[in-house]
Amino acid sequence: MSFNEDDLVPISALQHLIFCPRQCALIHLERLWADNQWTAEGHLLHKRAESGKSTTRDGIRITRDLPLHSLKYGLIGKADIIEWHPPSDLESQAVKGTLKEVIHQYRTRSLADWTILPIEYKRGQPKQNDSDRVQLCAQALCLEEMLHVSISKGLLFYGKKQHRYEVVLDESLRQTTIDTIQQMHDLITSGRTPQAEFGPKCQSCSLYDLCLPQSFQQNSVSQWLNQQVNHSLK
Repeated sequence: MSFNEDDLVPISALQHLIFCPRQCALIHLERLWADNQWTAEGHLLHKRAESGKSTTRDGIRITRDLPLHSLKYGLIGKADIIEWHPPSDLESQAVKGTLKEVIHQYRTRSLADWTILPIEYKRGQPKQNDSDRVQLCAQALCLEEMLHVSISKGLLFYGKKQHRYEVVLDESLRQTTIDTIQQMHDLITSGRTPQAEFGPKCQSCSLYDLCLPQSFQQNSVSQWLNQQVNHSLK
């Protein structure tokens, strides 16, 4: 895979695709959106995570809301939080200044010697599917490309549990993530919104009233809206 700037898709779209391809198409092809309690709470949690200033704590540099991109995988987005752990023999030294200045202090050491931890914030609790893990892994793929480093793990913080879960970025998860990225680009290229498949998860979807999975399974929302407009003009 290789992409230009115009082909980049949001990292968050990968989670939408895994949850429901139709939801993903409604958001990223038809540009539809609606909030519900769960999405609103999620936005608030992300805002809290991203609003703080970059800090240094116990020798660990913490940056927030860091822009990410990858031309290799065609991704763009932001990382909620990234922890930058210096090499073990430098942990006891004072770390001051901006991240760029801090790294410059250690210019004799390669950034590859650092432990870089992307941390993704979620409002609920761990999911049965891979959506959160894939989103985190995609962030790591972007960081690896941008910084020319290797990232072996990341963290998922769940607001409902108030707990951080370690995610090992092994080859299996990386391949799942790459496959999902390819599926995402295929969906965007096709320009087609998949048909609705009504199921239990539909009840928690903020787009339920726009998708109408029980009543309009054979038509995209855009087609339905056009029908309503044409009817009103008669």
